[in-house]
Amino acid sequence: MLLWVIVVSNLMAMLVQTLSAKLGIATGHNLAEQCRMHFPAPVVWVMWVLMELVAMATDLAEFLGAALGFNLLFGIPLWQGGLLTAVATFLILGLERYGFRPIEAVITALVGVVAGSYLVETILDKPQWGLVFTHALVPQFAGTESVLLAVGILGATVMPHAIFLHSALMQDRIVVREPEQLKRLFRFELIDVLVAMTVAGLVNAAMLIMAASTFYYKGLTDIGTIEEAHRTLQPLLGQAAGWVFAVSLLASGLSSSSVGTMAGQVIMQGFLHWHIPPWIRRAVTMAPSLIVIAIGLNPTRTLVVSQVVLSFGLPFAIIPLIMFTRRRDIMGVLVNSRLTTVIASIVAAIIVVLNVFLLYQLTFGA
Repeated sequence: MLLWVIVVSNLMAMLVQTLSAKLGIATGHNLAEQCRMHFPAPVVWVMWVLMELVAMATDLAEFLGAALGFNLLFGIPLWQGGLLTAVATFLILGLERYGFRPIEAVITALVGVVAGSYLVETILDKPQWGLVFTHALVPQFAGTESVLLAVGILGATVMPHAIFLHSALMQDRIVVREPEQLKRLFRFELIDVLVAMTVAGLVNAAMLIMAASTFYYKGLTDIGTIEEAHRTLQPLLGQAAGWVFAVSLLASGLSSSSVGTMAGQVIMQGFLHWHIPPWIRRAVTMAPSLIVIAIGLNPTRTLVVSQVVLSFGLPFAIIPLIMFTRRRDIMGVLVNSRLTTVIASIVAAIIVVLNVFLLYQLTFGA
């Protein structure tokens, strides 16, 4: 039923990430730096606090995902999986001393593992493709819980911290200033975004299709946690399916955890001009995850809620992004067309309305 949310969220993410990359290419400054240069100091501080909360929510989901992956693969306690996740992330981030390319190579390999895993799962599932295509195109909700999940999907797809990070990755990679070279570089980056987000969208869709075709259509509608899903996969699809699921969860958590820490660095440096070593930042941001594990909160529910928090943070990244990319004095030849600004504004409005609707439903609704 929510497959269409993945499709729409992915299209939104393509547009937003394109604008983010364009801002970094055109100005040589990332989104956080632009906010610091153009907004009053109180606004900058408020935005920094909000984005730090978003970064922590992001880190919570990623950290828990990898810890669960270790737990499911090796049967170790969740807190030990959390410590292994921290060590693995430190090792990945240690590659930063050699530049972004090695980190990108590791993250690409991990994402490749996730994509391959869900390709295998989907083939084993044998989903009903007619229903898949129908629900990819037909918008539908069924109560507050489905809206909550939809908002979580939106936050996990568009991701406010990734908007800040993408603009930072573009600002120093290939520095050009001639108008034609700027346009050419942006065209290449546009292709890069379209390919990357298409792959990401297909992986996200495969996750949802796998869950629906494996559990729902076999009458297992009470699967409420990741651990239950893992246990049930093995008798339904074979032992290999359970291993593939756990490996994909581990790879996803490790890759995203590294990205989240990098984004947190960009946010702090951009808004406040502060720089702290990545290992200190990592130690601070993983604290909420360890607390969640220690007090025994439901990891699956915590994952969903953390992604909803991302959605609530989206307007504070997208609206400034639109404000800057529509200004010719900032963007030069890469300024948005009027149509681009209108479409991006509609996307921002949809996100705000969806968040407000969810808040209303949770407060006053069913």
